[in-house]
Amino acid sequence: MWRTALALVVIAAIAASFGLGRYYLRSEPDSKTGRHVICYVDPMHPAYTSDKPGIAPDCGMPLVPVYSDAAGYKPKFSPTEPLSAGVVSIDLVTQRLLGIQVAPAEKGGAMRKVRVIGRVVPEDTRVYSVNAGVDGFIRATFQDSVGTQVKKDQKLATYYAPDFLAAASGFLAATQGVPGAVGKDGARFTPNFPGTIAKEGVRSVQGYTDRLRNFGMSDEQIRQVANSRELPDTIDVVAPADGFILARNISPGQHFDHMMEFYRVADLSRVWVVAEVFEQEAANLHPGGAAQISLHGEGRQLPAHLTDSLPQSEPGGGTVKLRLEVENPKVVLRPNMLVDVELPVRLPAAVTVPLDAVIDSGESARVYVERGEGIFEPRQVQTGWRTGDRVEILHGVQPGEHVVVSATFLVDSESRLKSPDQAKSTLTEAVPNHASREVAEEKSAQHPVGSMKHQGLGND
Repeated sequence: MWRTALALVVIAAIAASFGLGRYYLRSEPDSKTGRHVICYVDPMHPAYTSDKPGIAPDCGMPLVPVYSDAAGYKPKFSPTEPLSAGVVSIDLVTQRLLGIQVAPAEKGGAMRKVRVIGRVVPEDTRVYSVNAGVDGFIRATFQDSVGTQVKKDQKLATYYAPDFLAAASGFLAATQGVPGAVGKDGARFTPNFPGTIAKEGVRSVQGYTDRLRNFGMSDEQIRQVANSRELPDTIDVVAPADGFILARNISPGQHFDHMMEFYRVADLSRVWVVAEVFEQEAANLHPGGAAQISLHGEGRQLPAHLTDSLPQSEPGGGTVKLRLEVENPKVVLRPNMLVDVELPVRLPAAVTVPLDAVIDSGESARVYVERGEGIFEPRQVQTGWRTGDRVEILHGVQPGEHVVVSATFLVDSESRLKSPDQAKSTLTEAVPNHASREVAEEKSAQHPVGSMKHQGLGND
């Protein structure tokens, strides 16, 4: 018995000596600063502490001393209310070491620039189709290649059609009986004598003039026939407006049928740019809204605006096509050209947080809200639009609440370790299915990184 009692006394003495030694080391002033060192921490993982200086086991860096008079140091953090799963508490000293920062959630609108690719198309009201009114064959063509710029009434081709001879003969006869029947515009009738004969003559001239136009004869050629009093050998095909030839379907000697398209001419002084955007973005775009068109590689920009046309939904859903109107006096925009389109979008007012505050796993998103001094709570959130360095929070955070915006992943790692579900999944991954619970707990206890909640500061 006396040997047992002696052994107990020796063990107690050793324990007391060890405890006093640890207290002495912690209370011993630093030889350089004179400040009392509480403990030493790993600069990369402040949860790891030691009562003596040395080298961190994980990163090989020297341990950093923590002084008893450090601002914000608290040996033990005891929240007044129980913490839910995943909530972590980190003292101010450790927050500074980790670089943890918070910022408030704000409510307000924002401007966002949507950048898409657009395609230049002619304005449909400025595209003219030149068609044949009769059957015939092409006699000649004149500088009518696709892409050629033409002027209004410029001769493009000539053709012969037997049907127009009868109409031209009747026209000459009618105009001979009605002096001054054809004016300078080819359609003005000013007979020199009144009465029924004059009215009948005017109607006759008008009828033959319409027939010649239907056959494809221009007003200019009709005036020439009236002035020369001679039947023409061919009918001239002329450009209906200033523009560019988009399509050419004839060649000399070619036979053509009734209503065949000879040419398609477009006035490109104003064009459309068709751009495809997502439906949710189109909801914030309105007719008349300004836009910017940029040419690839040229750095040239042109102003544009949204037309009031109905956006066209694309098959499959999700996107719509918008139409922008652009003045193009120097014809730098050509059909089917691809251009960059920048659409400024005014977003509605919403609660936003910095983008770095959100941890998005793909299936869910969360932020860490500061509930009190050094207490951070995980919150599941639903995100919306993103612009610049901010993201909309549809649900989960209220304006004015502070969220972690720096070192978020470190806080998230600690929170996941503290969550029972996460800890269980971590142990399941680390230990085979046939391993016992005791083995899993032993491996968990041997983990080199401790809890941030207690920090190991001031604990023996």
